[in-house]
Amino acid sequence: MFTACHVITITTDFGHQGPFVATMKGMILSRFPEARIIDVTHEVPVYWPAEAGFWLSRAYMYFPKGSVHVAVVDPGVGTKRDIIGVLADGHAFLAPDNGLLAPIVNRVSDVRIHRLEVSAIAKRLQLAPPSATFHGRDVFAPIAAEIAAGRLQVGDLGPPVQDIVPSWVEEPTVTSEQVTGVVITVDHFGNLITNIEGTLLQRFAAPVVRTAGHTFPIRRTYGDVSPGEFLALVNSFGVLEIARAEQSAAEALGLGRGAPVSVTEA
Repeated sequence: MFTACHVITITTDFGHQGPFVATMKGMILSRFPEARIIDVTHEVPVYWPAEAGFWLSRAYMYFPKGSVHVAVVDPGVGTKRDIIGVLADGHAFLAPDNGLLAPIVNRVSDVRIHRLEVSAIAKRLQLAPPSATFHGRDVFAPIAAEIAAGRLQVGDLGPPVQDIVPSWVEEPTVTSEQVTGVVITVDHFGNLITNIEGTLLQRFAAPVVRTAGHTFPIRRTYGDVSPGEFLALVNSFGVLEIARAEQSAAEALGLGRGAPVSVTEA
């Protein structure tokens, strides 16, 4: 069940240099002035939909049901790549079919997916011919506005589909003795955030985290160790991260996105 609540979130790799984010918002507001637009992040690494999907799948539930979530990390813009709309958990999602929405689809049990028929929707919404390089403004933004206004349903976008492009990052490997994942992102503080769910640590009586020849104890929060000491913890989004109290773990360890991380018994 989806009832639009006028909230639209935007997730991109655009950064804040230039008018790209602003013109997306302008397009939304020109069609639906009552829209409430929220930025999730525009600092996703360029051309890396895996991180956008990771953050969106862990942030959307903090918005009211009926929100429309637009995610544009789109290295295939202007090509024959598909655009999909997803209904999941009372929320609507709109993104390129490049693995970005795979974490949403994999995490939510009741999901409906529709492939956008661009020409039909463009005619229905009277859209101008889109730029070959900026579908965020010319395709995603006006469609999101119409869905948020309640004038368009995700089911109106096109035919239902079952299969979508999988995430570029595989889910963690879980055995009776070990859980193995990767660093999915590095935050502003230099914390190494992994794709390992905190709940996976419950299988161990005394879990320790290992990466690049280092071993880290599990702690509750950063202040449980002295400044400069390393630790691992389950962060506020429910995933494992490796940190260095009051300093950057990424810089000190020389690690970044894609670094393998494992959890074992001590």
